[in-house]
Amino acid sequence: MARLYHVPLSPFCRKVRLSLAEKKIEVELIEERYWEQDPDFLRRNPAAKIPVLRLDGIMMSESAAICEYLEDTRPEPPLMPADPEARFEVRRLISWFDDKFHHEVTSKLLYERVNKKVTGEGYPDSKNVKAGAKAIKYHLDYMAWLLDHRRWLAGDVMTLADFAAAAHLSCLDYISDVDWNRSAAVKDWYAKIKSRPAFRSILADQISGFRPPAHYADLDF
Repeated sequence: MARLYHVPLSPFCRKVRLSLAEKKIEVELIEERYWEQDPDFLRRNPAAKIPVLRLDGIMMSESAAICEYLEDTRPEPPLMPADPEARFEVRRLISWFDDKFHHEVTSKLLYERVNKKVTGEGYPDSKNVKAGAKAIKYHLDYMAWLLDHRRWLAGDVMTLADFAAAAHLSCLDYISDVDWNRSAAVKDWYAKIKSRPAFRSILADQISGFRPPAHYADLDF
């Protein structure tokens, strides 16, 4: 069986988990306290980053590279379109969420509110929290604009771009940092994607010291 070294509230780990589940690849989830720089973990990934996936006798790191490997070796069901222009758009949006959204929102809200406590790095920086709370509004509006023109974020079919976005938003939803009333289109999109069987294990996550809101695991909000 595959092994995924992860932490539950990591959007990068969740993106890989969603890809594995969608492709029906059984995986053993192993929580990794990566911040402790354990020698065994450093041997698995000298960069000391999660996720790390052991699959096909290979130890893989970097979520984007892992997802591309899964797509290459387990092409069904496809999470990347065949058309080069459409593939570009999926990759562009993955980068949007894993780079821009992560820097402007996830790192300012999730990392300040949760990661600092878990890793013992101190208290949240209120300036960062305020900046993240302001920035997420812009990103939700951009998603609403995309969904006004498309059935899914990157086009007419669900792709890895949707999983990348849902991975970030699900982490933030766990700590009640997403205003789902800002856009009916975004709320409907998230309800649709979190109703997929691939989302079940994510909605079952429980983080010690943090209780999710009642709607977190409610498929009908």
